[in-house]
Amino acid sequence: MNSTGTHSDPRIARSRRRGREAALAELAARGLGGFTIESVAARAGLGKSTIYRLWGDRRALVLDALEELNRQPRPEPDGAMGRARVEELLIHLTEAWGLGSPTGDVLPALVDAAERDPELGRALGRYSQQRMAALVAAVAEAVGLGEARPDIEPELAARALAGAVLHARLLGRRPFPPGDVASLVDLVLGPAA
Repeated sequence: MNSTGTHSDPRIARSRRRGREAALAELAARGLGGFTIESVAARAGLGKSTIYRLWGDRRALVLDALEELNRQPRPEPDGAMGRARVEELLIHLTEAWGLGSPTGDVLPALVDAAERDPELGRALGRYSQQRMAALVAAVAEAVGLGEARPDIEPELAARALAGAVLHARLLGRRPFPPGDVASLVDLVLGPAA
């Protein structure tokens, strides 16, 4: 039994995984205009009715795929704090949005989809805000620990940090080098003490 008290069916879990992976691959390959439940079902080797039963519509499928396939590292007890946590989250972002990653390959299509579909755009905005909250909290913690300039506005600094990574990927058409993350953090938060 799972946490809701129902029996989990490994076939459903397998179908969900295949549907999520196919959804991101299809969106990356065809963009929102060519993204259909039929094309996802064919790519996943699933029936169209299975996709509809599991997700209902393409927005729900895309958002679920992003949520499940692009997990932020969770803070662990005795884990990275402050500046080290900021760097950990940025390195994760460089990997998650990198070329060849399921979510990285779909990033240009997501930007386009958010512009073309206002409801999907709002949902992607909420998703992005939830994820950005961890980086804002890490920057605030770095300020509180004296690991950043005291005049830093955490949300603005987090946007500058994430923006540099996303700019490199979207407009530079290459991932931000993970080895440059510490220098980026120094530039935005001030040099490490």
